[in-house]
Amino acid sequence: MRRLVAFLILFIPGLFAVYGIAIMRDMLFGILKFPFPFLWLQCLTGFILMVAGVGFIAGFILHRDRKNKKVTARFK
Repeated sequence: MRRLVAFLILFIPGLFAVYGIAIMRDMLFGILKFPFPFLWLQCLTGFILMVAGVGFIAGFILHRDRKNKKVTARFK
């Protein structure tokens, strides 16, 4: 059960990161998605979603490794 909860905790921010990458890619090709009035706003939102998703996953992994004492002295 713990692994399922951990998977769900990581899955949702992963979806945000993937969606952020997708709307940034669409901006490069000039495809404007519905809720965004400008391409630059679409790119900025995509970048924020990507950084937030990847950052959450990285923080989760770092927290888990600190708890299990698997990090170097630099990250303690």
